[in-house]
Amino acid sequence: MKNRIADIYRSLTPDALVALWLAVWWLMNIIEAGCTELANDEAYYHLFALQPAWGYFDHPPVTAILVWLGERLFGGELGVRFFFTVLQPIYLYIFWRTIRPAAATRRDAALYTMICAAMLVLQLYGFIAVPDGPLMFFTALFLLTFKRFTEERRAAWLPLGLTLGLLALSKYHGALVLLFALAANAGAFVRRPRLILHMALSGIVALAVITPHLLWQYHHDWASFAYHLSGRNGYFEMSNITDFLANMLVVFSPFYVPLWVQAYRKVKPATPVERTLWLYPAAFIGFFLMTSLRGYVQPQWAIVAVFGLIWLLFSYARVHARTRRYVMRAGWVTLALIALVRVEMIFNPIGLKFEVFDNHTSYGQIAEIAAGRPVIFDSKYAVAAKYMYYTGGEAFSQPNVSHRTSQWQYRDDDRSFTGRDVLVEVDPAKYREAGAAGRLHTIHMANGNDFNYVEVSDFHPTRDVDIEAEGLNLPATVHGGEVLRFTLHIRNPYPYDIDVDGKSYLLQMLWGWRKQQYLFFPLTQGFTIPAKGTCDVECSFTVPRNLQEQPYAVGFAVRGADMYTWFNGKSLQTHFEAE
Repeated sequence: MKNRIADIYRSLTPDALVALWLAVWWLMNIIEAGCTELANDEAYYHLFALQPAWGYFDHPPVTAILVWLGERLFGGELGVRFFFTVLQPIYLYIFWRTIRPAAATRRDAALYTMICAAMLVLQLYGFIAVPDGPLMFFTALFLLTFKRFTEERRAAWLPLGLTLGLLALSKYHGALVLLFALAANAGAFVRRPRLILHMALSGIVALAVITPHLLWQYHHDWASFAYHLSGRNGYFEMSNITDFLANMLVVFSPFYVPLWVQAYRKVKPATPVERTLWLYPAAFIGFFLMTSLRGYVQPQWAIVAVFGLIWLLFSYARVHARTRRYVMRAGWVTLALIALVRVEMIFNPIGLKFEVFDNHTSYGQIAEIAAGRPVIFDSKYAVAAKYMYYTGGEAFSQPNVSHRTSQWQYRDDDRSFTGRDVLVEVDPAKYREAGAAGRLHTIHMANGNDFNYVEVSDFHPTRDVDIEAEGLNLPATVHGGEVLRFTLHIRNPYPYDIDVDGKSYLLQMLWGWRKQQYLFFPLTQGFTIPAKGTCDVECSFTVPRNLQEQPYAVGFAVRGADMYTWFNGKSLQTHFEAE
C-alpha cells in the first residue's frame, strides 16, 4: 500500500503536485477556521451578512456575501470563514499557472509551494474572514486575464472587465492593482494603441458590474469613499512608519528578506505580467509607507505585494542551487514555527489574552449581568458585533466623535430599545465623582478587558435628531473671545418628545479634530423638541481663548447624559488662532 501511494506521488505532474500540497494546506485551514474563535473584524463582517446589501459603510459587498453563503452551509466559526478558506488554494493555483515556466519540473512545484507556505501573511489570511481573501483571489484572476489581454487573445477584454469589477467589489485597494499594472506597462500601451481601446471596453464592463454598489454609495452620501479618503486620517507619528516597516519584514517572511533584494537586482521581467509583478512589491509597500505619514497602516493593506515577491524569489531560486537549498530549509523552519502558532490559536496553552480567545466566557459575563437587557457599547463597533455573535443578545455601538463611526449607523437597533432598560458602556473616569460613583459598575472579563457600564431605565435614543445651524458662517479662522450667534433648527424624527433640561438630555456644541479628545460646551437648555416635529433655538457662543491653535470640526449634539454622541447633523470646519 505504501509503495502504491509512493508510486502515485512520484507520478504526479508539477501542476498536480502543486494542487496536492495546496489541498493539504486547505485542510489545515479548515481545521483552524472551525476551531479558532473569531477576531473582532470577523464578527463585524458577520454583522454585515445579517443585512445583505450592495455596500457597507467601510467596505464593498463581497466579504459579506461570502460570510452569508458560508453560514448557509455551516454553523459557528467555520460557517463565517468557509469560503475564505476555499479561495486561497484556488488563487495560489491560478497564480502558479500564470507564472509557471514552460518547462516546469516537480522541483519547481515544490519550490513554489514552499515559498507560498512560508509567507506568514498568507498563512493568516488563508482562513480568516476578511476582505483580503477575495482581494487576493481576484488579483490572481486579474493577473491571469491581464496576461491573456496583453497577448491580445480574442475578446480578452471581457473576462478582464468582469475581473476588475469583482476586484472593486472585494476591496477598494483593488484600484491599485490595476493602476500599478498600467504604470508598469505604460510603454506597451503607447506602442500598441489597440490595447487602450480594449482596456476602455474592459472599463465599461467593470463599471456595469459595480453600478449597484455605486448606486448604494450615492444613496448613502458616498460614505465609504469619504471615510477612506479623509475620515480615517490621523496625525504624523514616527511610530506609524517604523511599525509599518517592521511589519513588512515580518509578514513577508523575515528569513527571505535578504533574498528579495538580490532577486530584485538579478531578475529581469520580460512580459507585461512580469513587469507588473516586478513593480508590485515596491509600489504597494511604497504607497502604504507614504500613507503611514498620516496615520496607522495595517500590514495586510500591502498584501498584494506578496505576488510579486513570490514571483521574484521563485524565478531567482529555481536557477540558483544554493539559494534554492536555503529557501527550502528556511521554509521548513518557518512552517515549524507556524505550526506552533496554529496550535496556540486553537488551544491557547500559554494563556494569551487576545481577541481570538475567551470570547464565549467574556461576553457571556456581560450577557449574564444584562439578563435580557440590550447593551450599548461605546463606539466599539467590532466588540458590539462580537457580543451579538457569541451571546445572541441585543446590542448597539453608539458612535463617539472621538472615534470612527461604522456600519452601525445604518442599523436601527437602538430604536428597538426605546422605553426599555439598557446597559450603557461609559468612561469610568467620568463616574468617579461624588454622587456618580454608585452608578458605575465594572465587569472584569476573562479576556483581560474591563467592561464599565451604568444602568439606564426608560432609554430613548436621540441619535437621529438632525440639527442645522442658521447664521453660523464660521470663517476660515476664528479667534478666542469671538461671539458667535446663530439659530439651531432641530428636527426630531422620533415618536416622543425630547425634553432638553440640561440634566437628562443636553444640547451641546462640539469642538474637536480627528481622534483628539473633543470638547463639549453646553448651549441653551430648557426646551422641548416635539415628537416628529421641529423647534428653533437661539444660541450664542463665546469662542474660548484656551483652545489649541489647530483645525477644528465644529458641530452640535442632543444627547442623553449617559450617552456618547456623534454629530447631530453636519459638522463645520474652521481653524483656531489665539490672536
